[in-house]
Amino acid sequence: MPDTSRFLTALGRVIRSLTGSRPSDTTDAASGRSSVSTGLLSPGQSGPSATVEVDPRRLRDVRLGYTPSRDGEPDPGEIVWTWVPYEERDGRGKDRPVAIVAASGGGDFLAVQLTSRAHDADRDFVALGDGAWDATGRPSWARIDRVFRVRTAGMRREAASLDAVRYARITQALGERYGWR
Repeated sequence: MPDTSRFLTALGRVIRSLTGSRPSDTTDAASGRSSVSTGLLSPGQSGPSATVEVDPRRLRDVRLGYTPSRDGEPDPGEIVWTWVPYEERDGRGKDRPVAIVAASGGGDFLAVQLTSRAHDADRDFVALGDGAWDATGRPSWARIDRVFRVRTAGMRREAASLDAVRYARITQALGERYGWR
C-alpha cells in the first residue's frame, strides 16, 4: 500500500507539472497549519536551514541537558515548530512541533517530533501529556525512533517549554536506546 501511495503522489506531481496547477492547501483543522505544500516554503523545508532526519545510532557524544530560556532562541527542553519530512522520504512533510533535546553547535539542534495521536504502550513513543504547545490541550507523545537536525533559521517559532520532568522522560528514553548522556 505505501508503494501505491507513493506512485499516486508522484503521478499527481507529474500531472500538475504538465498542467501548471498547484496542489490545494490542505489544512489541519485543529492547528490551522498546512499539511500539503501550497507553493510557499515553510521554514525548515528546504535549503541550508532544512530540517533533516538523522540516524540517531550514528550520533556520538550527544550531550543532553535541560536549559530552556525564554529569550527567543531555541534551547534543549523547548518546543518549537518546524517542517518535518514524512517517513516515506518523498519530499512531502508538514509543520509540526518538535522537542529540542540537545544543542549540537553552530545553531544546530537535535529534536524529536511530537504527535497528538495516542501511542500508549508503544516503545517508540514517550507520553508527555498536554502542554502549551497544543492550542487545543490535547495530550502529546514524543517519537524517539526518529531524530531530526533542526537549524535556528528553520524553526517557525518558539512555542513552549517542557518542564524538567517531561524533558527527563524523553532524554532517559533516548539515553537508554542510543547511549546518549
